[in-house]
Amino acid sequence: MRIELATEPGSPERPNEDWVSAIAPAGGRGGALVLLDGVTPPAGGDGCVHSVPWFTARLGGTLAELSASRRDLTLTEILAESIRRTADTHRSLCDLSHPRTPQATVVLARWDDERVEHLVLSDSALLVEGPDGTVGPLLDDRLDRLPPGSLASEEIADARVRNKEGGFFTAAADPSAASRAVTGETPRTEVRALAALTDGASRWTEKFGEGDWKAALRVLRKEGPQGLIDRVRELERADTDRVYLRRGKTHDDATAALVEL
Repeated sequence: MRIELATEPGSPERPNEDWVSAIAPAGGRGGALVLLDGVTPPAGGDGCVHSVPWFTARLGGTLAELSASRRDLTLTEILAESIRRTADTHRSLCDLSHPRTPQATVVLARWDDERVEHLVLSDSALLVEGPDGTVGPLLDDRLDRLPPGSLASEEIADARVRNKEGGFFTAAADPSAASRAVTGETPRTEVRALAALTDGASRWTEKFGEGDWKAALRVLRKEGPQGLIDRVRELERADTDRVYLRRGKTHDDATAALVEL
């Protein structure tokens, strides 16, 4: 089994709000992958005394622990319990009802001898490669399906559609958001590799159009996750006319993970 992870902040002046971890128990064929993309709050604040990296570290750590130790729970149940436990650690200090309370996108994958389970919430991506080399993206595309004008900007999603019916959902303080995730499972024999990308890394395909998902996985396999992130950074620096980035951030936190089963 090959597992490689890489993460890089969008700016050296700001802490990285992404979080990633892989679990591979010694001597076993089972394992799990957790990837989070923390949502940057607007300048007006989020009602919380803690930072987004504080939140993603606690939510991610709990997800990793439960994914490895509680095989009796579904990934949806694991996400709901992880959101609940994380909220309990700071509800006495923070306004968790604030629409900008710390939150994150989520990718979870878990595998054993029989199956590979997946969960995707919001706009990070999970790629699944089959034995024949085909690559299928597992995506939560609610953001893409919002009517034009629903979002205040490319970076800041309007509170009217965040964690609301008809909008999109993230992991914040409400455990019921877990039920909105895209979930499923695939027989282990039909999965050769997995890759998880925050939207800062998936820009190579989704924003710059340098290659499809199969090509992105090929870069990950040949150059490693850091190689894909380096390619994204080169494209970002070259886009001085904002042809691709438009109103988006020049550099975003970028995280990529590759698991070859």
